[in-house]
Amino acid sequence: MAKKKRIVIALGGNALGNTLPEQMQAVKITARAIVDLIEEGCEVIVAHGNGPQVGMINNAMIALTHEDEQQPNTPLSVCVAMSQAYIGYDLQNALREELLNRNITDIPVATMITQVRVDAEDPAFETPSKPIGRFLTKEQADEMAAKYDYIMKEDAGRGYRRVVASPKPQEIVEIGTIRNMVDAGDLVIACGGGGIPVVRQGNHLKGASAVIDKDFASCLLAKELDADFLIILTAVEKVAINFGKPEEKWLDNITVDEAKQYMEEGHFAPGSMLPKVQAAVDFAESKPGRQALITLLEKAKDGINGTTGTRISLK
Repeated sequence: MAKKKRIVIALGGNALGNTLPEQMQAVKITARAIVDLIEEGCEVIVAHGNGPQVGMINNAMIALTHEDEQQPNTPLSVCVAMSQAYIGYDLQNALREELLNRNITDIPVATMITQVRVDAEDPAFETPSKPIGRFLTKEQADEMAAKYDYIMKEDAGRGYRRVVASPKPQEIVEIGTIRNMVDAGDLVIACGGGGIPVVRQGNHLKGASAVIDKDFASCLLAKELDADFLIILTAVEKVAINFGKPEEKWLDNITVDEAKQYMEEGHFAPGSMLPKVQAAVDFAESKPGRQALITLLEKAKDGINGTTGTRISLK
């Protein structure tokens, strides 16, 4: 029997929706696309973002402290953990249902609450830049800064938001368990929201006020699991250079060196397409034969079959 292609899929926010009802609908569509890949003979591991969800949880926890002054503030790392379980609950049930609808009964589905270690000395902690939570007035922002020691910044004239660091992932703490589950044939959801950010203090793992980019975490997960493919799903079918300009060009198959050149030329927006291409390049150059694909959720199967998407490989 031919060896199955092992694929790590990094789901973007559009695959999960922004509210509870939206998420319930979105995961059904997402599950169909993932099970399509399984029917193609692929072994799939799922990672995902959590932007809207962790913001919603963070806002709810802050509201609780306003209702009850005895209620301590909930650390961001705990909010990320909550989001992993909440998204995993909906996603694993949708995947299980879709598998059973197709008479696939031998693939258990499970969510792994995943901690990802970051370096306490990462320079990102010196310059927090990732906005989270809702927009606040100057007065509200000053109150939050004084009460919780938050760093608040004005965001494009729309109000003030909390900003946190976005350090690079160094180690997936539960990787041994994830690997055992995958090797046993389970469909595993892991590294949700980039993972719960933790720093090591001796044998203790302490939650960090940070968010980890889910594409970088997915890249590390794919390398650790010796995957063949990293699929980064986004809002466009392919990556473009000169995006929005008359000379716009959509990319099909490119090498790692070509991708690096395009990044140096400034073709990809920071905080948008740039981290996706960076993660794709990191994975593709990590071992001969590995490939990364950036495309739409509904085009994932076509992308694996080589008919669409932007595919990045070593040569």
